[in-house]
Amino acid sequence: MKFSILKKDIDTNARIGKVSTDHGEFETPVFMPVATSAAIKGVHNKDLKESISPDVILSNTYHLYLRPGKEIIENAGGLHQFMKWDRSILTDSGGYQVYSLSNNRKINSDGVKFKSHIDGSYHFFTPENAIDIQRSIGADIIMAFDECTPYPCEKIYAKKSMELTHNWLDRCVKRFNTTKSKYLHNQVLFPIVQGGMYKDLRKMSAQHISSMDLDGNAIGGLSVGEPHDIMYEISEIVCEILPERKPRYLMGVGTPLNIIENISLGIDMFDCVMPTRNARNGMLFTSEGTINIKNKKWENDHSVIDLNGNTFVDNLYSKAYLRHLFSINENLGKQIATIHNLGFYKWIIETTKNKIREGKFLSWKKNMAKKLDIRL
Repeated sequence: MKFSILKKDIDTNARIGKVSTDHGEFETPVFMPVATSAAIKGVHNKDLKESISPDVILSNTYHLYLRPGKEIIENAGGLHQFMKWDRSILTDSGGYQVYSLSNNRKINSDGVKFKSHIDGSYHFFTPENAIDIQRSIGADIIMAFDECTPYPCEKIYAKKSMELTHNWLDRCVKRFNTTKSKYLHNQVLFPIVQGGMYKDLRKMSAQHISSMDLDGNAIGGLSVGEPHDIMYEISEIVCEILPERKPRYLMGVGTPLNIIENISLGIDMFDCVMPTRNARNGMLFTSEGTINIKNKKWENDHSVIDLNGNTFVDNLYSKAYLRHLFSINENLGKQIATIHNLGFYKWIIETTKNKIREGKFLSWKKNMAKKLDIRL
């Protein structure tokens, strides 16, 4: 993988970069749509490519390990072949599921024993088999196995968890360096900064992660319920330490406002289920604020969903029509809403890059931040 910086903002730490993998190039900042189980829920890959055209997507190691299982993915020739996706893929390691399954898992120095949410069967993830599973899946960018601490969290636990994540990283790197890709493309490994909401721990973790000198670096353990101001403080501290010449990936973030604020701090890569999950529940992002399309106020509103932005999705459909589809529980409504929200995230990212090029990012961000907080 190669990363180059193409343009720096004149007022903030925002930058435009380019990542090259064996499955193509993509510019940063970038938002990766989440294909948890090898699919963007309710959207055909053809429609996704034609409407949004993402150059990189994210899939989930934990879910793919449970279903369909690594043997089936291997027999297909890897995830790219299995889901017929010819562009870049990133997989997380399952560490976030360790966090989310807090009532059904036990952690020790060796790894994590957890109970499947599907059939109740027990499984054990170690740093080594997290790498092995991701080798079988075959994503271009794979993540080290980590523990994500909750918010709030006592400092003594956050420190112990960070040290465990660092120990697991050493084992991940060793396993990665002693194994090879199973397919005809290279894979790269990203480590993950942890440390809860404690600035000194985050600094320690960022320094340790930087010393590994891997191809990129990730920041985990944010967007877990903490106030947004704390998120931004931690991002800023970590970005000051992580090397400029490597892409910085903020995991699981977030709202459109979170994204533009973190871009200004130096973050390059994002993923989140929010645009797709919210879409299925009728929540739409627009350039003028957020819409709950289920509200009666849209029942007879025949204007298009977003008058001023989101040129990545044809504004064919009115608010009234989309509300009608949701009111009768027609799946087409969820599909249109999903494509719309992913299109809006794409619009935010592309507009951000254009404003960086023009030297107008900061003033645009301040104005856009006010709109993004509005509920229409």
